[in-house]
Parts: sequence; structure tokens; C-alpha cells
Amino acid sequence: MRVSLTRSTTSRLAWRIALAACAVCVLWAAGAHFLVVEAARGRTYSDAAAVPPRHVGLVLGCSRLFADGRRNTFFDNRMLAAAQLFGAGKVDYLIVSGDNHSHDYDEPKDMKEALVRAGVPDSRVYCDYAGFRTLDSVIQVRAVFGQTSVVVVSQGFHNQRAIFIARHAGVDAIGLNAPEVDAYNSFMTRCREVLARANTLPDLFVFRRGPRFLGERVS
Repeated sequence: MRVSLTRSTTSRLAWRIALAACAVCVLWAAGAHFLVVEAARGRTYSDAAAVPPRHVGLVLGCSRLFADGRRNTFFDNRMLAAAQLFGAGKVDYLIVSGDNHSHDYDEPKDMKEALVRAGVPDSRVYCDYAGFRTLDSVIQVRAVFGQTSVVVVSQGFHNQRAIFIARHAGVDAIGLNAPEVDAYNSFMTRCREVLARANTLPDLFVFRRGPRFLGERVS
């Protein structure tokens, strides 16, 4: 009987600890979401014509294709929005920032080629090959490219987090929201965004993480 009671008590305690941990995680994620949304409130636009002019647009990277070979709508919509931003005369240059971890995977190269095909002059597009994370891309736009005022181009939820990071890094950022992707193709990305927002707080305020690589300054 004593063994049974002890096991029962231990089991209840374990469940309570697990529930408490889940509650803390939910509250943390909700708090991070609130802070990110508030930081970007009134600073994003859905129409390129309405965006206040800035010298540079920062286009955040993603893969051109899904793992199964299908076109990535996130990529296509971002490139469309970036081309419209430049075509509307709202920026003079575009920085395409993404992952370039191997010879066969080069987000900045794919983005630049897509923008040139869309009519943006090759000389007006600069590549940041060390944009492994949104935090890297945003901090490098100041540390490497010397910009303290930019238009970030990505989907709306991504722009919100980028603007939150930018404000912490001393960059005056606004965002052009690229067209959203349907729920079926964006579900996993949305789930990752919840985790990314929760991780952003300790990255910035606890561990004070910086970019993995900082290249030579670009004028």
C-alpha cells in the first residue's frame, strides 16, 4: 500500500510539474507575440505605393523551392513585392539576405536572379550571404551595409519580428508585407514563427546574440 501511494503521489507531482511547465511556455510565447506585434504596429504596409521612401530595402530570404521540388510561394511573393517596391521608386537599392550554407543552396543568388528577371537592375541589388537568421540579416544591414533606415520585405508576420529586432538594434525599420500564402502551405512556417518569436527575447536580452559572421563593410 505504501509503494502504491508513493507511486500515485509521484505521478500526480510529475503531472503538475508538466502542466506548470506548459503554462509557462504558453505565457512566454503569448508575451513574445504581444511584444513583437506592438513593436511593429503602424509600421507595415500592404501596398508598395503607400510605403514612405527609404534608401534601401532589405529582402529577407527563404528557399526558392520546397523540399519536394514545388515552387515556394513565400519566395515568389516576396520577390514580387520587392520588385514592386523598387519599381514604385520607394528604394534605391535592395539587399537580399539569406542562407548560403552550401554550393547547391544559395538563397541570395536565387533572390537576385529573380529580381533581375523582374526588371530590377543588377547593379541595384546587393547580396548578404550570411543571413542565416532574421536576427543576422537585420543586424548586418547596419553593421555591414551601414544602413540605419530600411524597408523590410517579407510576409507580414515575418516583418513584425524583423522590425522588433531592428528597433532593438538601432535600425529604423518599416515593412512591406508580401502577399500571404494559403493556410495549407504556410502551416509549418506559422508554427516555426511562434517558436522564433519566443526565442527572440532571450537571444536579444539574455544571451545578446549577434550575427554568426560579419563580412567586410559595404558602402
